[in-house]
Amino acid sequence: MSKTRPHTDISLTGWTGRLPEPWRSYALLARLDRPVGTWLLFLPGVWGLFLAPDASLGLRVLYTALFAFGSLVMRSAGCVVNDIWDRDIDAKVARTAGRPLASGALSLKQGLKLLAFLLFCGLCVLLCLPVACWILAPFALVLVGLYPAAKRVTWWPQLVMGFTFGFGAPMGYAAAGGRLDGNGALLYGAVILWQLGFDTIYGFQDMDDDARIGVRSTSRLMEKRAKPFIATCYSLMLLALGLVAIHTHLHLGFWLFFAIAGLLLLQQARTLDPYDAPNCLRQFKQNVPIGFLLALAFICGRL
Repeated sequence: MSKTRPHTDISLTGWTGRLPEPWRSYALLARLDRPVGTWLLFLPGVWGLFLAPDASLGLRVLYTALFAFGSLVMRSAGCVVNDIWDRDIDAKVARTAGRPLASGALSLKQGLKLLAFLLFCGLCVLLCLPVACWILAPFALVLVGLYPAAKRVTWWPQLVMGFTFGFGAPMGYAAAGGRLDGNGALLYGAVILWQLGFDTIYGFQDMDDDARIGVRSTSRLMEKRAKPFIATCYSLMLLALGLVAIHTHLHLGFWLFFAIAGLLLLQQARTLDPYDAPNCLRQFKQNVPIGFLLALAFICGRL
């Protein structure tokens, strides 16, 4: 295996870098310096909100605002849970050694206090949503708690991440539609495949360190089959989205943005190099504009 050069995705060049301590470390622990994960949690929720039938435009817009704030606090909560679980492992990985809990900038007690605050904010958002979302929420919390353990027991932690981060899609569908049916479940399956693909790309950055310390990952498992694996994930995701669009009778406006997003995803798979860590990070981040294109597809398909 060729060596990936050490790098980090922590950003100290923006507003978070100018904060005094300990607020800067709290912001870094909550990943406020890197909003990519928040967008990737939020955007499938928008897909679900506009896929569900019968809801008014005003209700969809209101829930979109609630999901935006909820995605921010719950993504941050998930990052805190992950860093609590992984603080010893992170200290041994070049990309993550500077994280606040791994480096000792924050104590475990401080991390738990931040987690409690974020979960309280998430609860406030949940109470503003329909009862159908209350029923689904405990499953989401279980997934958030268990995801960091996946890399210790399975070669498929990226798949577990897909179930976890993709949960915004069925939550959005249930919020706007008042229930979760087969179309909402098919949307969830599509999001899981999408996130399995891009998180495997993200994981290629850490293959050397993961192999050295014995951490399992789908990225290591698919290292020699990276391009066909990612292409398969994205192709099945696009097939599922196409089927759900047909089943729910989305308008023709859906298909233009869907086609552009599909071409970008397949181009990403074609040009993937699992040994080029900085490029893997760039390709991972490209999924935010792709997610926006698909959000526009669902919005135009429903309006």
